[in-house]
Amino acid sequence: MTAFLARHGLRLSQSTLLAAYDCVTGNDPRLALAVAERDRAGEPISLDWLVGFRRGEGAQDELIAVTKLMERLERSLESFSHTTTAARSATNEYTLALRDQVDELQQGGDTGAMLADVLAIARTMIERTHEIERHMIRSEQETQALHRSLEETRRHAELDHLTGLPNRRAFEHRLDREVVAARAAGDPLCVAFCDIDRFKRINDTHGHDAGDRVLRAVACALNEISDERCHVARHGGEEFVVLFRGLALNEAYERLDETRDSLAERRMVNRATDVPFGKVTFSAGIANVFDYPQPREALKAADEALYVAKQDGRNRIVRATPQVRLISGPPKAA
Repeated sequence: MTAFLARHGLRLSQSTLLAAYDCVTGNDPRLALAVAERDRAGEPISLDWLVGFRRGEGAQDELIAVTKLMERLERSLESFSHTTTAARSATNEYTLALRDQVDELQQGGDTGAMLADVLAIARTMIERTHEIERHMIRSEQETQALHRSLEETRRHAELDHLTGLPNRRAFEHRLDREVVAARAAGDPLCVAFCDIDRFKRINDTHGHDAGDRVLRAVACALNEISDERCHVARHGGEEFVVLFRGLALNEAYERLDETRDSLAERRMVNRATDVPFGKVTFSAGIANVFDYPQPREALKAADEALYVAKQDGRNRIVRATPQVRLISGPPKAA
């Protein structure tokens, strides 16, 4: 991490240290990619740019929480450093004192008095060692508590609190891990973008509270197919993303289409007004990740297939093909 700071001429601070950690460890792939792109373009990585990038990602609250934990961690490390320094100092003092006594014994001094001094030194050493051990145990407990807090903060930062699903940040981390694991195991990997049809009309007609309930209902329907090899996340707004590992494109398509069909058969009612929502449906585009040179290209292909599904009438899933790509087009219709 220090090499990262030195390479970009960044001063050591909580913000730069956290950014360096996220880049070096791969904890934030989007930041690492953005830094790499600026490197290639010969553009500087400054503190202002890092702060702006984080704010643009909507992670300011997370940064504040992590910064507070970092401050606690720094205090814990400082306390631990004081404890180890005290231990080293005490050890040096004991060594020097014992060496003096040994020298006097060798020179034929008062053996009884010197043995008494040695015993006194040993007693003092035992007492101080016990005190240092208590400090070490307390430091270890505080470090473990901080580790749990950091894990809790990380989980909180990767959760969409409206639907209970992982958020976009969590999905991007999951995608990077699953690509590596699937390649190593020789498993197929597919990704799908799902978008609720005519969601703006639901909000305009029934209100945002009702719209939130629809979002949760669709999230629940999609989450029913999730397991250790199928991951569902809210990508933002009314859009969800699903990652299928171990299923070929047609198999993943069939599994997602069953959920689409089941949801379309339901009739939802606005509980606040007893006015029916009517049919709530979603459209989706799905792509085989390994049909494309880079995972991000597969995501783009799935997103373009979703656009085609919307244009073709909604409430359907379209398979992406590497041979057919949209050059440009208007935003997806709701």
